[in-house]
Amino acid sequence: MSGETQKFNMNLDSPNKARDIILLVCSALEEKGYNPMNQFAGYLLSGDPTYITSYNGARNAVRRLERDEIIEELVKYYLQNK
Repeated sequence: MSGETQKFNMNLDSPNKARDIILLVCSALEEKGYNPMNQFAGYLLSGDPTYITSYNGARNAVRRLERDEIIEELVKYYLQNK
Protein backbone atom coordinates (compact mmCIF):
# COMPACT_ATOMS: atom_id res chain seq x y z
CA MET A 1 0.00 0.00 0.00
CA SER A 2 1.30 3.39 -0.92
CA GLY A 3 -0.48 5.30 1.84
CA GLU A 4 -1.69 7.90 -0.61
CA THR A 5 -5.31 8.95 -0.67
CA GLN A 6 -7.26 7.35 -3.47
CA LYS A 7 -9.59 9.48 -5.55
CA PHE A 8 -13.17 8.48 -6.18
CA ASN A 9 -14.92 10.14 -9.08
CA MET A 10 -18.67 10.08 -9.53
CA ASN A 11 -20.14 11.05 -12.87
CA LEU A 12 -22.40 13.86 -11.70
CA ASP A 13 -23.57 14.72 -15.23
CA SER A 14 -25.21 11.37 -16.00
CA PRO A 15 -28.92 10.83 -15.43
CA ASN A 16 -29.42 9.92 -11.81
CA LYS A 17 -30.84 6.40 -11.93
CA ALA A 18 -30.00 5.79 -8.26
CA ARG A 19 -31.92 8.87 -7.09
CA ASP A 20 -34.94 7.92 -9.18
CA ILE A 21 -34.97 4.38 -7.78
CA ILE A 22 -34.54 5.60 -4.20
CA LEU A 23 -37.50 7.95 -4.61
CA LEU A 24 -39.65 5.23 -6.19
CA VAL A 25 -38.82 2.81 -3.37
CA CYS A 26 -39.46 5.43 -0.66
CA SER A 27 -42.84 6.24 -2.19
CA ALA A 28 -43.82 2.56 -2.38
CA LEU A 29 -42.71 1.95 1.22
CA GLU A 30 -44.68 4.97 2.49
CA GLU A 31 -47.79 3.94 0.53
CA LYS A 32 -47.65 0.51 2.17
CA GLY A 33 -47.24 2.06 5.64
CA TYR A 34 -43.53 1.35 6.19
CA ASN A 35 -40.88 3.74 7.47
CA PRO A 36 -38.52 4.15 4.47
CA MET A 37 -35.53 5.05 6.64
CA ASN A 38 -35.84 1.88 8.72
CA GLN A 39 -36.48 -0.34 5.71
CA PHE A 40 -33.57 1.07 3.70
CA ALA A 41 -31.28 0.71 6.70
CA GLY A 42 -32.28 -2.94 7.05
CA TYR A 43 -31.70 -3.54 3.37
CA LEU A 44 -28.35 -1.75 3.25
CA LEU A 45 -27.02 -3.52 6.34
CA SER A 46 -28.21 -7.01 5.45
CA GLY A 47 -28.53 -7.07 1.67
CA ASP A 48 -31.88 -8.81 2.15
CA PRO A 49 -34.31 -7.44 -0.48
CA THR A 50 -37.34 -8.48 1.59
CA TYR A 51 -36.86 -5.24 3.56
CA ILE A 52 -38.18 -3.52 0.41
CA THR A 53 -41.81 -3.97 -0.58
CA SER A 54 -42.57 -5.52 -3.95
CA TYR A 55 -45.42 -3.00 -4.33
CA ASN A 56 -45.14 -0.97 -7.57
CA GLY A 57 -42.01 -2.90 -8.56
CA ALA A 58 -39.92 -1.33 -5.79
CA ARG A 59 -38.03 -4.51 -4.87
CA ASN A 60 -37.13 -5.26 -8.48
CA ALA A 61 -36.03 -1.66 -8.99
CA VAL A 62 -33.77 -1.55 -5.94
CA ARG A 63 -32.14 -4.82 -6.99
CA ARG A 64 -30.98 -3.11 -10.20
CA LEU A 65 -28.59 -1.07 -8.04
CA GLU A 66 -25.63 -2.19 -6.01
CA ARG A 67 -25.93 -1.26 -2.35
CA ASP A 68 -22.84 0.94 -2.64
CA GLU A 69 -24.61 2.96 -5.36
CA ILE A 70 -27.44 3.68 -2.93
CA ILE A 71 -25.04 4.66 -0.16
CA GLU A 72 -23.13 6.88 -2.59
CA GLU A 73 -26.34 8.67 -3.58
CA LEU A 74 -27.43 9.14 0.03
CA VAL A 75 -24.05 10.55 1.07
CA LYS A 76 -23.98 12.86 -1.96
CA TYR A 77 -27.45 14.17 -1.14
CA TYR A 78 -26.55 14.67 2.53
CA LEU A 79 -23.34 16.56 1.78
CA GLN A 80 -25.02 18.78 -0.83
CA ASN A 81 -27.91 19.64 1.51
CA LYS A 82 -26.26 19.96 4.91
